[in-house]
Amino acid sequence: MRNPKSLRIWLARIALTLFAVIILLPMVQTFLYSFSSIPEMQGLMGQRGKRTETWMDLHLSPHQISLGQYEQVLVKDDEILHFFTNSVIYAAAILLGQAFVIPAMAFGLSKFKFRGRETLFFMIVMLMLLPFQVTMVPNVLTLRFMGLLETVWAVILPMLFAPFFIFLLRQYMIALPDELLEASSIDGAGPFRSFLWIVLPVCRPVLGAAAALSFAESWNLVEQPLTYLSKSEMLMPLSTRFNQMMAGSNGYEFAGAALYILPALLIYLFFQEDILAGIQLTEMK
Repeated sequence: MRNPKSLRIWLARIALTLFAVIILLPMVQTFLYSFSSIPEMQGLMGQRGKRTETWMDLHLSPHQISLGQYEQVLVKDDEILHFFTNSVIYAAAILLGQAFVIPAMAFGLSKFKFRGRETLFFMIVMLMLLPFQVTMVPNVLTLRFMGLLETVWAVILPMLFAPFFIFLLRQYMIALPDELLEASSIDGAGPFRSFLWIVLPVCRPVLGAAAALSFAESWNLVEQPLTYLSKSEMLMPLSTRFNQMMAGSNGYEFAGAALYILPALLIYLFFQEDILAGIQLTEMK
């Protein structure tokens, strides 16, 4: 007789596999469609206007494998490549800025005692809970006062102080034993050296998780560029351009989408272990 526990495990695996297939199917289709010829994709996308009452025909493999879409995106049409480059610049600048700002703020809020520390942390938590629509108007007014509206800094600077990642790292660092810092101070290391050589290496898993999640957030910016760069179309990232691309049905939308997905997918695969380890904060002793 089969063990009931073993049967439940197999049923759970089957259910999770089915859910994974359903979730990954759009991504797989995107990459497969990107190897279709441009005329084939134009015909497929054209079905949207001809038969609005039915779904488009679904095919899981191209009738003829072609690199024409990638040639069009990477060589002939420099518009998608331009917006893709904008996305790379925004994501790289935001990650680099957060690497200098957020770990230091989390360290100060977790291991230093000063008047107003808990109030400041409470304000950060409140900002984390507020949606962008609530903070949009104050951000626009502040950026306009600083003369940064309609510039790349309007998108980059507000993202450098992301409340969620400050909260995530602070909760991880606060669980670090104070004895580590006390031992380093006895050896003559000040707070800055202790932060660089003790705290950051110990926090590597949560730093990797925060980096991967931050990249996904900065790579998929939509509301912020549309709000802060409403008059500067050429400064927009690629994430804001897909509606226009799909509306034109130019036949190489899926190559652009595949190139857009690829960096986020590679970042996730690279930081996969750190993401799984970093979210298990309660296991930190």
